[in-house]
Amino acid sequence: GHRRKNWKVRKFVLRDDPAYLHYYDPAGGEEPLGAIHLRGCVVTAVEDMPDSKKYDVDNILFEIITANEIHYYLQAASSAERTEWIKAIQAVSRTGK
Repeated sequence: GHRRKNWKVRKFVLRDDPAYLHYYDPAGGEEPLGAIHLRGCVVTAVEDMPDSKKYDVDNILFEIITANEIHYYLQAASSAERTEWIKAIQAVSRTGK
């Protein structure tokens, strides 16, 4: 969403073999719309994004920076869910294949 300046709801599936975060259209469809390669990535909580509207992000963003230095910004449903996603992605980035 950050690249296009808008947000889209996506369904995410985290896999560790291979280490990818696949994303799908939540309305259906078996084929992923895309994937984020997680091996060696960095994932962190984002407290403020300068070019976003405050009500759009609500301090529940996190950022994934891939080994190829591609930045992805994702918004969780809650701060607790954001923490869970960050921990799970960090684990997969270290141990996934």
